[in-house]
Amino acid sequence: MMLRFHLNKRSWRVQMALRRIGICLSLALVLASVAVFSQARAGSYPTRAVRLVVGFAPGGGTDIVARLLAEKLTKELGQSIVVENRSGATGMIAAKFVATAPPDGYTLLMGHVNSQAIAPALTDHPPYDPVQDFAPVAYIGYLPNILVINPAATPVDSVAALLALAKTRPNGLSFASPGFGSTNHLAGEMLRFESGAKLFHVPYRGSGPATVDLLAGRVDMNFDVTASVLPYIKAGKLRALAVTGQKRDPELPDVPTMEELGYKSFNITNWYGIVAPAGTPAPIIDILHKAIERVLNTPDVVEQFAKLGIRRVTMTAAQFGKFNQDEYMKYRDFARRTGIRLEQ
Repeated sequence: MMLRFHLNKRSWRVQMALRRIGICLSLALVLASVAVFSQARAGSYPTRAVRLVVGFAPGGGTDIVARLLAEKLTKELGQSIVVENRSGATGMIAAKFVATAPPDGYTLLMGHVNSQAIAPALTDHPPYDPVQDFAPVAYIGYLPNILVINPAATPVDSVAALLALAKTRPNGLSFASPGFGSTNHLAGEMLRFESGAKLFHVPYRGSGPATVDLLAGRVDMNFDVTASVLPYIKAGKLRALAVTGQKRDPELPDVPTMEELGYKSFNITNWYGIVAPAGTPAPIIDILHKAIERVLNTPDVVEQFAKLGIRRVTMTAAQFGKFNQDEYMKYRDFARRTGIRLEQ
């Protein structure tokens, strides 16, 4: 009886071990099949038109960049890249649409700092998570903001002198922006918050009207992108006091950065990057990333970006994802410290 018990117990153990091996082999076969399937899908990607969704109206900066890339990527990938504008809510409408699209590589978002960092950070209940709901594909580039004043109306030659002037005026100084929640607006708010100077925001519907009023002396200062204000700086109608990027702008090598002037974490830029819905297969992301990088390094695109004032920084898809996360956390922290919120 004892011998039979030991044999049965041993037989049971052998059966269980064989069962475990069978389960492991089955799981390995399933995973291998999924990998082969994904590679097969990626190997034939794309087989039809790809949508590149833009969260802003046609004709704006984000739309111009998207259409330039779409034209070149169409030739690079052999399939049409169709730009689709879904404007509204500072880019969040388009971002939500892409976040909930099938993760198959056929719906992409022309991401912008507004949709991928600022708007979700300043909104109480954003309709998507800018980090978890997207797969980073490729970083495109950035435009720094330039702090400019009208020297005829505001006769100062430094940020320190500008802030000293603000403290002498009962109502302080006004700063323009192309709209609430823009990087221009947040740069002004950050300067106000960090310096303690009396500065108040005057929002406009776009950079054009804001620049017109600055030139007319109806507002005192503005943070705007290089391409918008550089002609007026060169003509002497506007004076550049500082750059909001981490490095000095090549067009304005004598103008210091805000960080050089002692304002830490003042890296506030308008940046672009292409993202896909979370869950998009890695081989498809790789195909897109490599194609976009080839396009970005072609001489005509480099020339077009230079005219638009866009500065390039090469990143892997993973580096872009980390950058996006850092930007979101930076603006979320700033929103918590200042109480600035977007209206929903």
